[in-house]
Amino acid sequence: MAAILGYIAASLDGFIATEDDSLDWLFRHDQPGPEEKDYDRFLRRIRTVVMGRATYDFIANDPSPWAYGNQRVIVVTSQPIGDPKGPLETRSDIDALIAELRALDDGDVWMLGGGRLQMAFMERGALDEIQIFLIPEIIGGGRPLFPATGLEAGLTLLAAEKTPEGFARLHYAFNRAPKDEPSA
Repeated sequence: MAAILGYIAASLDGFIATEDDSLDWLFRHDQPGPEEKDYDRFLRRIRTVVMGRATYDFIANDPSPWAYGNQRVIVVTSQPIGDPKGPLETRSDIDALIAELRALDDGDVWMLGGGRLQMAFMERGALDEIQIFLIPEIIGGGRPLFPATGLEAGLTLLAAEKTPEGFARLHYAFNRAPKDEPSA
């Protein structure tokens, strides 16, 4: 069974993009180096990438080549995608998609991009782990890491570390026991 994973960067004040969907604050910290990056290690374990339509449109509008040629890509959208940037499939029913993803046995699943889709998976108990990279920037507003939906969830810290770039990497697993019951 595939694990469904979140892997996302956020500003120190809890945003993943500015109000106008800019990531300039994040790209200021791009520091390619000769050492193997955490992202590269993470991506090697991923067989399926799931993203929402806004994330796909952001990636499709970027002039860079399609980065997910080694993965199956599923875009969650109710609208058709004409002339896709790379090979992809679309789904509109999140519950059916979760069942489909859970049946995979060829690698893990990455919930790429925005907090809304990740939140939809969290509300359904379908996100197993999340890695959050806190970037040393305060951007003063924008798209929140997790939209306020009223969800309450317990998590277990698996790791916390300072990366060579100066980020805080927080790695959590979602607790599966209901909040009122003690974990076994």
